[in-house]
Amino acid sequence: MLRDMLRVWIGLLLTLPMTAGDLRVGVSRIKITPDRPIFLSGYAARKKPSEGVKQEIWAKALAVSDKRNGRIVIVTTDLIGMSRPISERVGAEVEKKYGLRRAQLMINSSHTHSGPAVRDNLDSMFDLTPEQRKVIVDYGNGLVEKLVTVVGGALGDMQPAEISVGHGTGTFAINRRQGPTGNVKIGLNPAGPVDQDVPVFRVTGTDGKLRAVLFGYACHNTTLGGDLFLVNGDYAGYAQADLETRNPGVTAMFMLLCGGDANPNPRGTYELAEQHGKSLAAEVSRVMGGQMKTVTGPVRSAWQMTELAFAPHTRAQFEEELKGTNWYKQRRAEAMLKAYDKGKPITTIPYPVQAFRFGKVTLLGMGGEVVVDYALRVKKEFPAEDTIVAGYTNDVMSYIVSKRVLREGGYEPVDSHIYYGNPGPYTEDVEETIMGAVKRAMEKVGRKR
Repeated sequence: MLRDMLRVWIGLLLTLPMTAGDLRVGVSRIKITPDRPIFLSGYAARKKPSEGVKQEIWAKALAVSDKRNGRIVIVTTDLIGMSRPISERVGAEVEKKYGLRRAQLMINSSHTHSGPAVRDNLDSMFDLTPEQRKVIVDYGNGLVEKLVTVVGGALGDMQPAEISVGHGTGTFAINRRQGPTGNVKIGLNPAGPVDQDVPVFRVTGTDGKLRAVLFGYACHNTTLGGDLFLVNGDYAGYAQADLETRNPGVTAMFMLLCGGDANPNPRGTYELAEQHGKSLAAEVSRVMGGQMKTVTGPVRSAWQMTELAFAPHTRAQFEEELKGTNWYKQRRAEAMLKAYDKGKPITTIPYPVQAFRFGKVTLLGMGGEVVVDYALRVKKEFPAEDTIVAGYTNDVMSYIVSKRVLREGGYEPVDSHIYYGNPGPYTEDVEETIMGAVKRAMEKVGRKR
């Protein structure tokens, strides 16, 4: 009789809505600044390693759990991007050490072009000596250890907390795809689509004291150009630093959203990077000082993999490319011909989509350098609840272009694949393939259109 009554009570408790007080949060950080000269990633124009450190760079973790043992961890990094081999190693170690499934771990990169090269990401961009390559390999191995450590630190810091969400508006992102279809160049396009949304998660303790803030923006982290050789977080690094200066003891975390086709404007100097960072920090502070919506449980997570198909190509195509004078194309051709020699030409690439849902707020993480069309489409197709869409998550294997951008041509859909070491542009079904994975991930966490 008593056992039956307990079953009833437990069943009733599980059906009750969760409140903000049911959440626990842990926060951790670890320095990932390289300790020796290393090639900075993002610009093919750089022909030498870094020359010093302008600003320390970090990996930071935010762990969230509910009373039903739902757990997630968000990791932000001041890096160009994760590669799949690195993130898979981190995921495997985290699961082994902490029992956290891959679906529960989201790793986002700020895409600073003043951060160290990460192994297997944009490898075709560099002509390295064996010693220079070893520095990158060693950095990657150390990075895996540090990311596992920072996740463990957040999980070990779990305390009752309240999470609130609000939105602000950025000012300096501008669409960078300029010119007519077939002749699109990187420039300034004030009429092009951008997403100026600045989502803000505020984390406070039971005493009301601010512990952490997680915020995002959809703009390439490229205020600084390839003529600079100091390690730096760019505007995202300055924004985090400014928020932490304003709020001593607080951990500020930045997520890059769908900014694949947006650049900061103006750009080119450290002063401008700091200016953009401080303007973003000021907007985040304004949002935190206003009315925000409390985030409740339950905490849910989903992971969805799909395959993106490349447009048809031939061995002869890369044999011809190998004969040319473009060193980057020659590097790409060598890799493609090796695949042909093995009888396994590269025709597809794995693509990850991830969803975290806190009550009625969803954070969607998409791999690659995602253009703004995806964020605008996802928000339109899932309008009932708050949805935040981040690119540069878990794996950055290429630009992720929409059908519109693919048809227009230019750097993002075509030329960038040379530096990523991919065979060429995606097929025209790329957008629908990705949106299919997005919808499946959203359904898994209970989101309906």
